[in-house]
Amino acid sequence: MSTAVVTGASRGLGRALSEGLARRGWSLIIDARDPALLEQAHRRLWELIPPGSHVVAIPGDVTDPEHRRALAGAAHALGGLDLLVCNAGLLGPSPLPALADFPLAALRELFEVYAVSSLALIQEVLPLLRAANDGGRVVLISSDAAVEGYPGWGGYGAAKAAQDQLAKVLAVEEPELRVWAVDPGDMRTDMHQAAFPGEDISDRPLPEAVVPRLIELFESRRLSGRIRAADLAEPGT
Repeated sequence: MSTAVVTGASRGLGRALSEGLARRGWSLIIDARDPALLEQAHRRLWELIPPGSHVVAIPGDVTDPEHRRALAGAAHALGGLDLLVCNAGLLGPSPLPALADFPLAALRELFEVYAVSSLALIQEVLPLLRAANDGGRVVLISSDAAVEGYPGWGGYGAAKAAQDQLAKVLAVEEPELRVWAVDPGDMRTDMHQAAFPGEDISDRPLPEAVVPRLIELFESRRLSGRIRAADLAEPGT
């Protein structure tokens, strides 16, 4: 039985990934800042998982050291950890401001959520990932904004780029692990809507559309690296 920690799992990609993993028989430790939304996701996962698997929901903020320790403690209580998905995040100011007007406090918050908290959580669970039977997996959810220069996306993109670099270096320093920075592509989520207030984003795919490709990646032995979901083959093809 495999165990995963998925942060930011109450909605969007985090929830869709958790549901996909549950259907595959993974035990899950999930978190989110909104306890009510997390409880809804928790109940749904219990409907999906097969007998013998577990779901632990821990409300909290990944920027909180005690919360990160609680996630690691839950993984230890379940007997180990095979996969960490750092999906929790935020957009920053909306509408998206130009760098000339970007609030520095918001920029610090973005780096705290993405780069600092992701590394801090990795540090908490690294002994468990090193001990995983098939080698632990670390997934840092990325974005094309980390590598492209889109107006208004400077703060978010810079924080995601820092996270990408952490993934690149961790892969070199921990060669027994698989470390992937994964760009899932544009999706119809609350965060994406906040980036385009008042616009119709119904042409974007729902997060569920990309989940099969991502789970096939997570269960593979593919080498570490930065990966675009659009470049992954559909399962079975």
